[in-house]
Amino acid sequence: MTEQQIQAKRIKEFQELGYYVIKLIKTNTNGIPDVLAIPPDSGVIFSEIKTEKGVVSPLQKYRMKELNDNGIETEIYRG
Repeated sequence: MTEQQIQAKRIKEFQELGYYVIKLIKTNTNGIPDVLAIPPDSGVIFSEIKTEKGVVSPLQKYRMKELNDNGIETEIYRG
């Protein structure tokens, strides 16, 4: 089995357990593992940073709703 196949299997296992799963591709910290699995109601907050006039895109709104629907808090922070 390839790493990609093993990863897909693990992501599916996490999702079946109710986790919101993110495949990390590039982070600001080297060496971070490949997959982030967040359980519902975990206390994690996803913060979208915008200027006072910044616009939240339709895709960002969709992802924030998806996170909220999975019990994960989101915010739009305008400083």
